Amino acid sequence: MIGPGAMGCLFAGYLKHAGFDVVLLDRRPERVRVLENRGIRIEGVRGEFRAEVQDFLEPERVGPVDVVLVCVKSYDTRTAAEKIRPLVGRDTLVVTLQNGLGNVEELALALAGRGNVAAGITAQGATVLGPGHIRHAGEGETMLGLPTPDDTSTARRILLEMVDCFQKAGFVTRVADQIHNLIWSKLMVNVGINALTALTRLRNGDLVLHPESEKLLDQAVGEGLQVAEASGVRIVFPDPLAQVKNVCRNTSRNISSMLQDVLNHKKTEIDYINGAIVREGALRGVPTPVNALFTALVRTVQDTYDKQATS
Repeated sequence: MIGPGAMGCLFAGYLKHAGFDVVLLDRRPERVRVLENRGIRIEGVRGEFRAEVQDFLEPERVGPVDVVLVCVKSYDTRTAAEKIRPLVGRDTLVVTLQNGLGNVEELALALAGRGNVAAGITAQGATVLGPGHIRHAGEGETMLGLPTPDDTSTARRILLEMVDCFQKAGFVTRVADQIHNLIWSKLMVNVGINALTALTRLRNGDLVLHPESEKLLDQAVGEGLQVAEASGVRIVFPDPLAQVKNVCRNTSRNISSMLQDVLNHKKTEIDYINGAIVREGALRGVPTPVNALFTALVRTVQDTYDKQATS
């Protein structure tokens, strides 16, 4: 597991709790010390527990593994891909559980044919309370997919085993064909939730309780769906807008990853989410004014943390 933030620790903690061998790869020595001493602490919708995990700075200490779960921010994908090379053997499955477009291609390019890259989307909600301390705020389905659904490939076999691991860890999980459709489907959820929560500072569930914020959510997702259609993408959800709102309700108490970034004065993934809709829309002649506005506003917020009024 590379990227021991909210989602990384959530999956690592539950997988370890279910009896699987999990190792974290970190870049922050101070967090390594905390996780080595205290393990991962998860509280929330399934109760509270701790899971003892190994956390390393050097991938060479781990060696080739069966599966690498990539949970870093999208702007760190290339750096992460270079770092995990010692972990990736010929049959290693590298699964991205990240937000936004371009991560699969970035991983495949950096790994240069080593291992197999798969993608996942999840409606699980998690918030970081401290290093290795996670609040599990809501449950939802997880889907994993490969670029080509070859039932005889080693990658497919490992992917099915990974689905079984996730199921045993308590995550409702299934395989979905056509990885590109899967990534765009996850993008629609993030397009509707992340920027809007970052700008309003509302929790996920509150977005659909206020007519104005719900209307903006509808418009942002609507633009995304128009761009997806123009791109030849098939969204895997029967009713994508309803799915986004269901995620809001199922993770109603969750603080979205982008809002967490804003509250902690960190760089956001806006360019890989709403910004990606704006770029793809421009390429295909689809207007995206709401997503363009969201992108500009979030960029302004993240570029002016040191200038913002506090009272």
